[in-house]
Amino acid sequence: MTDTAKDRVSPEAKKDRVVIFDTTLRDGEQSPGATMTHEEKLEIAGLLDEMGVDIIEAGFPIASEGDFRAVSEIAKQARNATICGLARANLKDIDRCWDAVKHANSPRIHTFIGTSPLHRAIPNLDMDQMAERIHETVTHARNLCDNVQWSPMDATRTEWDYLCRVVEIAIKAGATTINIPDTVGYTAPVESADLIRRLIETVPGADEVVFATHCHNDLGMATANALAAVAGGARQIECTINGLGERAGNTALEEVVMALRVRGDIMPYETGIDTRKIMHISRRVAAVSGFSVQPNKAIVGKNAFAHESGIHQDGMLKNAETFEIMRPEDVGLAATNIVMGKHSGRAALRAKLHDLGYDLADNQLGDIFVRFKELADRKKEVYDEDLIALVNAGLDDETDRLQIKRLQVVCGTEGPQQATLTMLIDGEEKSTEATGDGPVDATFNAVRALFPHDARLQLYQVAAVTEGTDAQATVSVRMEEDGRIVTGQSADTDTVVASAKAYVHALNRLLVRREKTGADKREVSYKDVS
Repeated sequence: MTDTAKDRVSPEAKKDRVVIFDTTLRDGEQSPGATMTHEEKLEIAGLLDEMGVDIIEAGFPIASEGDFRAVSEIAKQARNATICGLARANLKDIDRCWDAVKHANSPRIHTFIGTSPLHRAIPNLDMDQMAERIHETVTHARNLCDNVQWSPMDATRTEWDYLCRVVEIAIKAGATTINIPDTVGYTAPVESADLIRRLIETVPGADEVVFATHCHNDLGMATANALAAVAGGARQIECTINGLGERAGNTALEEVVMALRVRGDIMPYETGIDTRKIMHISRRVAAVSGFSVQPNKAIVGKNAFAHESGIHQDGMLKNAETFEIMRPEDVGLAATNIVMGKHSGRAALRAKLHDLGYDLADNQLGDIFVRFKELADRKKEVYDEDLIALVNAGLDDETDRLQIKRLQVVCGTEGPQQATLTMLIDGEEKSTEATGDGPVDATFNAVRALFPHDARLQLYQVAAVTEGTDAQATVSVRMEEDGRIVTGQSADTDTVVASAKAYVHALNRLLVRREKTGADKREVSYKDVS
């Protein structure tokens, strides 16, 4: 296959344009417990496409039938974004990846191999053998697809001379994008910029391809390292929504995008992201992954635009720019938090949810409206955060095999505490009583008595949605069974009820994982020796 240098540059990239490569559905989903259902993956992919993400890394097709099916379906449905799949450096992986992404209007194969001394030791390849493997696999990928990305995993700990050598090999073999991953979050901004700059200056053919940066946040420098790499010449940033990812996470999409927008005076680069859609997708990723956003998280945290200090509040009232460098509306936050109440109607609720980024089908709206009325009867004022919690807690109840019907608990200073629980299990109503060390423990014991299981509770987390003693509580749980990790989430003004629903939500997701007999249970990890 012959082509010109101009033809080989990724079509998404321009000199002053930074390409946004989102890997929430691949690297982000590798966070323990962040596994999403098939439908959730399609939903998040659709939101990424709508907000203007250039490239969506939809998954690791060889990992499982579920991953392959999700990547393939996303490829078919994507309207604007390039759809990318991950493949290790072997022909079987690459073929499987191509079979998944080839239906996209704009497909990409992303193949990689660990090049640092530590990673070379895993497959027991010497430098020459690995170089030969890289040439063979990148060539094979390029023969299948015109858009090929290659990554030397753990590049920031790879010997300089060898990194230059393998990057040159990948370029000559047909790679159109060279991604330089800081796989373990080891590098610092000055090194990140220098590494990209030196590679572009040193490696023959570097001017013919797009250089990308993929940073992890182990030392808290992922965003800084990514922006430094752009200053060094990278024109693609790999990132995830909310910084979701293994260990301390990845570069956060919202942070790099807003940094480039706000500080265009010193970083004169553009992205194609509609920043007004940031808050909605942040909330949905938090809900479906079960990973709540910390309150002081930049851009999307609950406190990102909150001001409590009297001096700050006075300054904000006089001039918002006194203590804010961007407007809440810029990231999709409503300028005003209009309070809803028990007299608010269905049309008002629909309009409010639309403003918050939720366009629900009539049956979904009907379900949320019933929940809203119940909440409004118990809670005088219903805020935006309450509605968001309602939607996130109630979007996937229709197919649940396990449902809470009634719950009553007895608790206080005299123990043991007791829970009386009635559940629907596959349509059959069952009841029991159980005791425990506190009302939540008693409730979970009652669920376990009605539906025996071996899943281990890894995380139990409670957060207030709004202020006040009548505030809703959002409860998140994480459970593990035979290597399958699932999360559940629910919200209610009664913390024990929210806890029960979150626990049952997680069990329902576990049942889905069981029933698919491998569809979502990983068969292969990207860390496995290829």
